[in-house]
Amino acid sequence: MQKVARPVLLAGGGLALLAGLDGGLLLIGVPAPVSADRLAQVHGVLLVLGFVGTLVALERAVALRRTPGWLAPGLLAAAAVALVAPGVPLDVARVLLPSGATALLGVAVALRRRGPGLALSLEVLGATLGLGAALLWSAGVPVPTTVPWLAGFLVLAIAGERFELARLGAPAGADRAGAVAGTAVTAGVVATTLWPGAGHVLLGAALLGLVAVLVRHDVARRTIRSTGLPRYVAGCLLAGYAWLTVAGAAWLGGGALLEGPAYDAVVHAVFLGFTLTMVMAHAPVILPAVLRTPLPYHPVLAAPVVVLQASLALRVLGGDLHGLTWALRVGGAANVVAVLLFVLLAVGSVVRGRRDRRGRPPRPSAASGTPARGGPARPAAAGRPASTRAGANA
Repeated sequence: MQKVARPVLLAGGGLALLAGLDGGLLLIGVPAPVSADRLAQVHGVLLVLGFVGTLVALERAVALRRTPGWLAPGLLAAAAVALVAPGVPLDVARVLLPSGATALLGVAVALRRRGPGLALSLEVLGATLGLGAALLWSAGVPVPTTVPWLAGFLVLAIAGERFELARLGAPAGADRAGAVAGTAVTAGVVATTLWPGAGHVLLGAALLGLVAVLVRHDVARRTIRSTGLPRYVAGCLLAGYAWLTVAGAAWLGGGALLEGPAYDAVVHAVFLGFTLTMVMAHAPVILPAVLRTPLPYHPVLAAPVVVLQASLALRVLGGDLHGLTWALRVGGAANVVAVLLFVLLAVGSVVRGRRDRRGRPPRPSAASGTPARGGPARPAAAGRPASTRAGANA
């Protein structure tokens, strides 16, 4: 059953991605394949909770290895379909999204009970903020008020992943610094709703502190000097941290940015520059663990990453900072091209990997008592499959 569920749920997330990108084109005045006003209206929640939320929930369900865990990605994928499907009232999505976010929080709590630690604690905090974002959106709260909650959900989910990977080589003080930074981000998100001016400043400072801790302890600072997949992942991670720094600095210096060019710059620094770059970084590692199919790395995967960084810089510096409409539109359209190119290349890599695997004898696994090529398998980190942990250390 899970063999069928995984690609189906991933397809639901993929639908959210395509629809969200379409809505993004409509918002910047660029012709889009589908010109429904509703897609522009739900653009943000589609990409964050519908697309990335489904991916996160899928990975958590695989890690939990219990049937109830699949409820979270199922509900979030169903919410994405309800947001996109013509004729389906938005009230349906207003029920499904908080339900899916609640289920994801339940999975995060279950994993935390199984293996206590900073990384899983951060993921519980992130899932809590995700639930808060879903509830705020469902209640009709304006999108700019919901943005910090959506950002906090993604930032803490990804930070938890990175802290777990740094666990073996990090000094004891790393956990304490990470806990302080994660708690500060959570407090900052809540404060943005209660006291918008001071809250956004606090959130900006907290994000900068979190980035400082992550960069200090992330293996990316070393693996950027290597080659192949490790260098690719490290490059993506460092670029993502740079964009999160931009967002944190903007909130710290500008306070409550709720509209206009500065708001656009911060939103896309977090959700495109940080989040989608991190998705591109982890795709060669996470997708094989989730789908149980290889996604061989090829240097061409770096092309969409470069396009995304360059086009986002054009959008933010030329469009938002200098008010050039053409830069905003060209940069925004190129953002979409970069993401779609990455999807096409990833699908092509999966197809090629399956073809290459045909006819080969099965590789030995840690479960059989024989380590796979490259040395002994590492023990699985708390709450995650070994296949996910080992490769992600790139």
